[in-house]
Amino acid sequence: MEHMEKKVTVFGSFVVDLMARTPHLPAAGETVKGTVFKMGPGGKGFNQGVAAHKAGADVTMVTKLGQDAFADIALNTMNELHMDTGRVLYSDTTETGCALIMVDENSSQNEIVVILGACNTITDQEVDSLEDLVGQSEYLLTQLETNVSSVERIVDTAYRKGVKVILNTAPVQPVSDELLGKIDLITPNEVEAEILTGIRVDSEEAADKAADWFFSKGVKNVLITLGQRGVYINTGEKKGIIPAYKVDAVDTTGAGDAFNGGLLAALAEGKDLWEAADFANALAALSVQKIGTTPSMPVREEIDAFMAADH
Repeated sequence: MEHMEKKVTVFGSFVVDLMARTPHLPAAGETVKGTVFKMGPGGKGFNQGVAAHKAGADVTMVTKLGQDAFADIALNTMNELHMDTGRVLYSDTTETGCALIMVDENSSQNEIVVILGACNTITDQEVDSLEDLVGQSEYLLTQLETNVSSVERIVDTAYRKGVKVILNTAPVQPVSDELLGKIDLITPNEVEAEILTGIRVDSEEAADKAADWFFSKGVKNVLITLGQRGVYINTGEKKGIIPAYKVDAVDTTGAGDAFNGGLLAALAEGKDLWEAADFANALAALSVQKIGTTPSMPVREEIDAFMAADH
């Protein structure tokens, strides 16, 4: 079945994930022999862009890289997936971002240090160079992992051009009311929703209150991911919870990114928010059954087959 693809832009971070699995996390000054090391593409923005692309969306990925070997990990991944690299930005002075991830293979606890590097240095001029791209897009999806000034500026560009903005509020930090007033759809998880609104989202009533807080700031639609409990949606007209798919998770890293990328792909195809959230739930359920972030994102055929089998 052919879908009418609308063009979408994902604006966000790229970091190289450097992941070590170890019998226990080291104490200060301790050296521990690890068992497995993996290096691969990551970063919330990049993960979401890849998830949307693999799910069938016509995505242009915008991120910023250094002039170094780590930049090749982003570009090689994009080339392998036939993603457009034409709007990738480069820094001459700052290195490509990276994340040092240690995972305790017995408890699954982890410790992560993220150095955002180049994608934290996106200038106003660079954002302004994307005006034509944003203007041709139906949706802009962004997060809070690049410098906030760049997020504010690209959101403003989209808003002025009548392009719908999806804001994934991760990693969570304070955002201005002015920014919130330009958001068509906000997608925090329950922890982020609580930090932003001050309301603990432990029931559907509490989610309603959090949604009202976002509405009061001018956000049009609210979607709060509730982990195993599913996804809460409130459009102002209609609200409710869509259940999650029950699967055995192997690695939940990047599940939120998988969800947001899937949501974008489905919305760009003209699905309504409820259908799109169900599709995004399926994509996230598939992603947690594989190790890694970007590499664990499923392709469209897998998502369709999974949804057909489950219903």
